[in-house]
Amino acid sequence: MEKGWAPMYGSERRRHITEVLSASGRVTVADLASGLDVSAETIRRDLSVLESEGLLERTHGGAVPAIPGGRVERTLAARRAENVTAKSAIARAALGLLPAPGGSVLLDAGSTTASLAESLTEPATEGHGLSLVTNSVPVADSLHRSGASRLHVLGGAVRGLTGACVGAPVLRALDTIRVDIAFLGTNGLHAERGLTTLDPDEAAVKSAMSRAARRVAVLADSSKFGHEFLVSFAGLDQIDVLVTDTPPTGLLAAALRDREVEVVLP
Repeated sequence: MEKGWAPMYGSERRRHITEVLSASGRVTVADLASGLDVSAETIRRDLSVLESEGLLERTHGGAVPAIPGGRVERTLAARRAENVTAKSAIARAALGLLPAPGGSVLLDAGSTTASLAESLTEPATEGHGLSLVTNSVPVADSLHRSGASRLHVLGGAVRGLTGACVGAPVLRALDTIRVDIAFLGTNGLHAERGLTTLDPDEAAVKSAMSRAARRVAVLADSSKFGHEFLVSFAGLDQIDVLVTDTPPTGLLAAALRDREVEVVLP
């Protein structure tokens, strides 16, 4: 920083960091500390704040732009606070895919499927006669409080970050059932790699869910388009419907058409 400049407030520094990152695609602690005339520790604290806000991802010695969902898994509560309007619209659109009374529905763990569970207040009542199956503790709680009487929970080890039950008991249970429709969430939706997520245990459950359903519907807002994560759990040819907030474009749109995946918009 040039002599005579007043020191920046923390908020000003962090805004500067995001502007530099947006322009260059990468920042280093050393360069930022030198350019802003502050200590490396101050910059590290700034990067930590920005990472907690989902604005970047820290790397060794610096940071790179964040991608939707992040490379580091975050809590269900944090993800539920993102793209709320889009997720609510997707949930309402997904209601049109519910089977007739007496049918069966499988609900994956996740923020958008949690929105769907909240929208199921009326269909979940006994008069609608839907059998609802989930591996999500938060989803099960929401459905139970709404009055669902035919609710089945796939029990297993509960992941603290997502509230999802995973492991061998869940996989064994899924091998024995066949539901009319499964609603799956995903961290990424990619033309080549299909549906991807961060955790191998959750990926195994999601994959088993896709095999346990006569029809598979993916609930994903447009921030997931084009992104891929560690574990692929289903190809685009394994899904029947994509419920989203914005029409896919480019390679993803072409891949969905080639595999005859129906796209449902609010």
